Amino acid sequence: MSGTSKTASEFINRAEAIIREHLSDETFGVAELSEALNMSRSNLLRKFRKYTKLSASQFIRQERLKKGMELLRETSLTVSEISYQVGFGSTSYFIKCFREHYGYPPGEASKKDLSDEPASRPISGRNPWKTIGVALPILLALGFLVWKNLPTATPGDLEKSIAVLPFKNESNDATNVYFINGLMESTLNNLQKVENLRVLSRNSTEKYRHSNKAIQEIGEELKVSYFVTGSGQRLGDRVLLNIRLIEAATDRQIWAEQYSRQVGDIFALQNEIARKITDAIKVFVTPAELEQIAKRPTKSLEAYDYYLQALDGFHANTKEGLETAIPLFEKAIEQDPEFSLAYANIAMAYFFLDIYLAEKQYADRVNIYADKALLYDSKSAESLIAKALYYLETREYRLALPHLEKALEYNPNSSAVVQLLSDYYARIVPNTGKYLEYALKGLQLDIAANDSTTRSYTFLHLSNALVQTGFVEESLEYIDKSLAYDPHNAYAPFLKCYILYARDRDIEKTKKLLTREWEKDTTRLDILQEVGKIHYFLEAYDSAFYYYEKFVWAREGSGLEIYPQEDLKIGVVYQKMGLEQEAGRFFEAYADYCEADQSIYKSASMAGKFAHEGKYEEAIEQLRDFSTQQNYQYWIVLFLEMDPIIKPLKSHPEFDAIVQKIKDRFWENHDRLRNSLEEKGLL
Repeated sequence: MSGTSKTASEFINRAEAIIREHLSDETFGVAELSEALNMSRSNLLRKFRKYTKLSASQFIRQERLKKGMELLRETSLTVSEISYQVGFGSTSYFIKCFREHYGYPPGEASKKDLSDEPASRPISGRNPWKTIGVALPILLALGFLVWKNLPTATPGDLEKSIAVLPFKNESNDATNVYFINGLMESTLNNLQKVENLRVLSRNSTEKYRHSNKAIQEIGEELKVSYFVTGSGQRLGDRVLLNIRLIEAATDRQIWAEQYSRQVGDIFALQNEIARKITDAIKVFVTPAELEQIAKRPTKSLEAYDYYLQALDGFHANTKEGLETAIPLFEKAIEQDPEFSLAYANIAMAYFFLDIYLAEKQYADRVNIYADKALLYDSKSAESLIAKALYYLETREYRLALPHLEKALEYNPNSSAVVQLLSDYYARIVPNTGKYLEYALKGLQLDIAANDSTTRSYTFLHLSNALVQTGFVEESLEYIDKSLAYDPHNAYAPFLKCYILYARDRDIEKTKKLLTREWEKDTTRLDILQEVGKIHYFLEAYDSAFYYYEKFVWAREGSGLEIYPQEDLKIGVVYQKMGLEQEAGRFFEAYADYCEADQSIYKSASMAGKFAHEGKYEEAIEQLRDFSTQQNYQYWIVLFLEMDPIIKPLKSHPEFDAIVQKIKDRFWENHDRLRNSLEEKGLL
């Protein structure tokens, strides 16, 4: 133990000394440190994880912040000067990291008692950060609705973040509520089109409609620096509106305006409000964004009135709400046959109605209305979302992607688009890096939750994205939060079994935990096949057959097409039990699965197929191809060598090198992802 401690101390001291020599060089990173220490990047990363529980990039940043603290206490340099001296290219990013590390901003450093400081407070990625297991373990049947808001608390860039609180209806006529809500929504939608401003979603603020909380308290909960508040009433053909822009931390009014306008001037008024808010907080708005903000949604006030009436039912996203909204959108189109936004919302409403149906009925309507929306406004995020949803419903997945990406270009703060992209890369075209990036971005936009169940699934979603990309400790933190919010969450304990395996590598413990979870509800086919798989990995084929046989009976008895990637393992177990004919059926099904697979995991799946067939050279060639892929799940790294099908390949002279390349590439992607997300302010 003492020898290990000495080795760790020597390594850390050398690393600290080298980093200190290059503190002012903001380009000095993991690659440069590994070269200076004369060791491979993968070896460097393993040592940091072993000795410090930090990644290399976290360790470097920690050293920069420690030096920054020294300079703040011992010199009269400004925060800006110090930030550049310790290698931060951005003062605001230095302030953000400093606050997260020490718990207060750099400006307060000189006021703090040194004895109150922790000796070492490692940066562990405190910011909060859905799942398909493809070639190897774990598939969670989470069944998220693609537009379900998944909120949490992420600091983000507080200097340019804003929330629009629900406007208050001051009219005695309660039927005017929809109109005032529409003014609130239009203000929100216009601000969302500005890329340099982080704008929280409508659902993040709706819970505060009847709240008596102070602005500072709401600001702390939502992690934003500004609020827009409003109140108004409609009197005949006139609109009376009061708008205030408030600094969250101080409740100080930055800008306020009282408007009395004709209803016919409503679109010009919405445009003016957006411009005055962005001017007041000094946010740069591009000419293209100004063009989007200035766009009139319709020429008809009657059409706009029907559109606003439809929004409450539409946003409820329930069958009843959607069925109420559609006729109102249709009335809007009767008044203005070129009302693109109404066409787009009808298309989306029909898409979500289809979610409730076992057999889809509305795909043609989704397509027709989406095309109409694009015809009349091809630069509308809503039109592009509507068409993307049609392609998702018809499983033309690759046609959906460019529409989603273009929609995000026109509305950079659209939580709907971000969550669709997160789901796309989690489930449809698996890419762990993009999955985590969009999950984090979505969580910056959707902060508040109305109930503990939603929060629980938020943290479940986030934890899953984290563990897939190798952020194990962070993943464990958020799965525990998921369980704290809802101890009855059906999927969090399941995922936690595997997170604990990723941390402890104790397969027997994992088997016991998974078995315990299945025994709580023996109808859970997702857990059932995982229990069978763990016994398979342990080569306990009798036990594996006990669980796999139950799974196969249930799957076939219900006519389910689930877990086709597991058929090779099931076939091997049946073969071990002497059931050759049944095993052959699974091998054929697996071959069909491999043939149809278009994901990055195809070569890994093919390697298993060839290895089982005794075609070892072909299997090695497929593994070699897989080693060139990017952004695959951590489960590949953890379970590849454990698979009994792969074991015969271990005697091949190239096997060890290929597997090491797969592991190294995963951790290289992991660190590259961390750096990228940190640069974008998502970590």
